Amino acid sequence: MSESLHVICPACDAVNRVPTARLGADPKCGQCHQPLFAGHPVALDEAGFARHLSRSDVPLLVDFWAPWCGPCRAMAPAFEAAARALEPAFRLVKVNTEEAQALAARLGIRSIPTLALFKGGAEVRRTAGAMDTQGIVAWARQGR
Repeated sequence: MSESLHVICPACDAVNRVPTARLGADPKCGQCHQPLFAGHPVALDEAGFARHLSRSDVPLLVDFWAPWCGPCRAMAPAFEAAARALEPAFRLVKVNTEEAQALAARLGIRSIPTLALFKGGAEVRRTAGAMDTQGIVAWARQGR
């Protein structure tokens, strides 16, 4: 029997059990049948972040950003491209700190953009400042 991982569906938030060997085979959600990995970052609110953090076995690479932040907007295309490069080994998510102020405060997000990598429900690394696609990919893989 192969090892399986819990993967949260970005469309319906259902928890899916996916054999590790099938992660790269475009798995679909058992509930809504949407792709579990679409090569795009997933926008999460506080509840969605908590669900992904507590239930997913896939490491979360989180971009904490705000719509008024110029460097955040400038980094958005690079983060989008990084999702295509890093999935399914990572789930890339975006958390708008204007909408999730309590979460940002609880996590001590002091500047944006901030990238944080979470594994097993715990933060393992963090960096602040905009990066290009190669920088994001390299930084994430170093934390693996």
